[in-house]
Amino acid sequence: MLQTGVPGVTGRSLRLQRAGRFTEPNESSNAENDTAVDGELDVPRRNAFGLDFRDFEKESLRNAIVQECYRKNHIYQTCEFANKKKEEYGKLDKAEMSIWECCELLKNYVDESDPDLDEPQIDHLLQTAEAIRRDHPHEYWLQLTALIHDLGKVLLHPAFGEEPQWCVVGDTFPLGCAFDNNIVHHQFFKENPDSRNPAFNTKLGIYSENIGLDNITMSWGHDEYMYLE
Repeated sequence: MLQTGVPGVTGRSLRLQRAGRFTEPNESSNAENDTAVDGELDVPRRNAFGLDFRDFEKESLRNAIVQECYRKNHIYQTCEFANKKKEEYGKLDKAEMSIWECCELLKNYVDESDPDLDEPQIDHLLQTAEAIRRDHPHEYWLQLTALIHDLGKVLLHPAFGEEPQWCVVGDTFPLGCAFDNNIVHHQFFKENPDSRNPAFNTKLGIYSENIGLDNITMSWGHDEYMYLE
């Protein structure tokens, strides 16, 4: 591990701090460095690009990339497509490796759907796990969950199919029913073939009340892949 000369701070964690990803517990927090105090935590007010978090509407080069990713996602994610992908990847026959080997596959990939982050996904995994370890030092299960929560993005790697970004990243949503207006960039659903299928254009669509999430087809991506595993 790269040493920085600062006790308790590795080269990777120092780089993440400089990028505005997280702060050490004893770091000062005020308006000048754009953070706020929430209890004992330093909570950043702005993302790495100086914008509000989860702001998908602000015009910027980053948000142009994000919007294009969601445009393709909302056009091509149909109920039929998602079910075919679930069947294809449900065989779990792509590769077998350790958790860390899987993490390392993500070192060259940046999530094009994220308006707040342009770091490689392996940095995001470590940042999240380190932040959880700092805030919840005895909740080991939560730290592990933070580390592995985005490992499904290995779908971007050739070993797992080299899927396009719109097929892997982004917020998920139910298919087989009407697209909700609260979904990010919902305006692009008008070009989705399912939006012209009468069976899918009601609140419940092909489902019935209280059917349970296991019986609902969600848009395909890294979250659904991890759920299969």
